[in-house]
Amino acid sequence: MAANGTSGQERSGAATVAGLVRAQWGDHRVGAKYEDLVLTHHQLAGGAAARAALLEELLPRGAEPHLGVLLGNVPEYPLWLSAAALAGAAVAGINPTRRGPELARDISHTDCALLITERAQLPLLAGLDLPIPPRRILVVDDPAYRDLLGPYEGATPDGITAGGRGHGATRTPGPASRMLLYFTSGSTGAPKAALCTQGRLAAAGHSLARYFGVRRDDVHYLCMPMFHGNAVIAGWAPALAGGAAVALRRRFSASAFLPDVRRYGATYFTYVGRAVQYLLATPPAPDDRDHTLRCGFGTEAGAVDAARFAERFGVRLTEGYGSSEGGASIQRTPDTPPGAIGRAAPGDDLAVVDPETGVELPRARLDPAGRLLNGGEATGELVNRGRSSFEGYWRNPEATAARTRGRGEGRAGAGWYWTGDLFFRDTEGFFHFAGRTDDRLRVDSENLAAAVIENILARYAPAAGAAVYAVPDPVAGDQVMAALALRDGAAFDPDGFVAFLAAQPDLGTKMAPRFVRTLDALPVTATHKVHRAALRRTGFRCPEPVWWSPVTSAGPAGSTYRRFTAADRAALLALYRDHDRAHLLDR
Repeated sequence: MAANGTSGQERSGAATVAGLVRAQWGDHRVGAKYEDLVLTHHQLAGGAAARAALLEELLPRGAEPHLGVLLGNVPEYPLWLSAAALAGAAVAGINPTRRGPELARDISHTDCALLITERAQLPLLAGLDLPIPPRRILVVDDPAYRDLLGPYEGATPDGITAGGRGHGATRTPGPASRMLLYFTSGSTGAPKAALCTQGRLAAAGHSLARYFGVRRDDVHYLCMPMFHGNAVIAGWAPALAGGAAVALRRRFSASAFLPDVRRYGATYFTYVGRAVQYLLATPPAPDDRDHTLRCGFGTEAGAVDAARFAERFGVRLTEGYGSSEGGASIQRTPDTPPGAIGRAAPGDDLAVVDPETGVELPRARLDPAGRLLNGGEATGELVNRGRSSFEGYWRNPEATAARTRGRGEGRAGAGWYWTGDLFFRDTEGFFHFAGRTDDRLRVDSENLAAAVIENILARYAPAAGAAVYAVPDPVAGDQVMAALALRDGAAFDPDGFVAFLAAQPDLGTKMAPRFVRTLDALPVTATHKVHRAALRRTGFRCPEPVWWSPVTSAGPAGSTYRRFTAADRAALLALYRDHDRAHLLDR
């Protein structure tokens, strides 16, 4: 083997993550950076082999080969991902923002026989009834961990994947080998563990490496949490497939973003949710374009913030679509217009359908400025009527079946993959994201998509961010509520907001917020997505100031705003009780 490792052609042909890890052996270029630590690809492959050998010894016979990883973005995370791949095991990404019984449930539900963690996370585990004995809870920054790894330091990737040295608890890896159990970030109910095989993860890595033209001298900056699919599937996997290096940030920091990019020479990063908004909220500086970044890839930045990011930092953001489940994928093409995600990936037969009947909806009409004119009739659920890479949820047959069994009494669309996401498709065939199905609002018998309204409110200059969600109407249906995160020094001017709304040509007659909540920052989940469930639960019963267009006023919502007082709240709650709808406020 050459001194710089497996050739690009050999690496591009690997059908498994294990094959990609083996390709790092003998490659003495830099493969990972974390603070002052630098590891070569060869060291990463050797470290993965040592951990895979230890894994084979520790896993009890007959146990599911699953290990939970409860870590920040530290080098041990990709090392254990690679180790699991070599050993034919699977990693369950454990979310450190979960607490108590919910955290214990995640570990138990995924049948973790081992737990990899660090001292900083140990208080989260204190007092929990875990199905894992202490000797199989490995603390990576404890000296005893190094002692445990010591006997296996001579292991090689080929030695592991050729049969290993353990007693058979792990399995020879292949494309169908289970690789990831990543929890979906659902807003309600217990999270589901989506399955991802080695073949699917390797294929995703190859596909993104080709799409972005990943080079061997690239550095992928992993600042999104690795317990979430975004960082692993869209960040780590294409770096592994393309022979690039990764740079790790324990936890996302907007203020440390550019200093890290410059320190590590990062060329690519991934993002989710509000991370881009946080970066835009940092104070502008004359050297904002003094860096090595070429592009960013992620979801839910929004067209307005993506344009602002490109203007300020000189970096193009590519909005993609593809969930951890792998059921549907949209790819951006060179002719994709602003605001759109792209077209269906090769092999996918995507459509926007009525979520109740499965009937395909009319194409969206956009004005010359790209503003949606017929959102009510064009917005529906995205489905994949063709082949799907969806591999199911771990020990959740009901949720797995719900993705493919169709809708309504006649099971319309049985066998399709139902994404649970709202889209519209324009006359040129480009798909535009419009929110989640639980982000749909029904106002005066008209269906609205929260994301469409958010895109309009994103133009409101005093606000750094906007979230739109439904609150129950006291009589029927929903009312629109918006949370606005105001910029430093900005104040909410009700008359100015009314004038802003009146000037928006694409604001439908039912879209103006009935309630406006002003706050310093939008609440977010651990993956930096807006925490809509929390916003919906508090509704107008929140500690921050709320402004409203009274439901009893002569004009429609948005024609006037005033402070929502304690007296207003009492009167409105009485109206809910009169119509037997007060219970809906706690949904």
